[in-house]
Amino acid sequence: QAQVVESGGGLVQAGGSLRLSCAASRNIFSINSMGWYRQAPGKQRESVATITSGGTSKYADSVKGRFTISRDNAKNTVYLQMNSLKPEDTAVYYCKVSLVARIYWGQGTQVTVSS
Repeated sequence: QAQVVESGGGLVQAGGSLRLSCAASRNIFSINSMGWYRQAPGKQRESVATITSGGTSKYADSVKGRFTISRDNAKNTVYLQMNSLKPEDTAVYYCKVSLVARIYWGQGTQVTVSS
């Protein structure tokens, strides 16, 4: 069964770092873009960073210079390196895998940044 699984969330102090990983199962083919989104309590889900199969990345203004998205196409995996974390980065982080005609979401991983 096709699935997307995130890992790497946790609790960290402000200024610290975390690395999130997202693996799409091997039966998901022809992936276009992969990306990370987040949703804080009481807020809408927002895009954090995305990357195409060719390696073109985009970032939300709030994370530019602090977060780095990368991708291993051979492993169907996308990563999010998060540095200089702030309390406002606290949210559930979701991985999104986009094909031409279908989208897969992961179950989410909690990131909590304490001040």
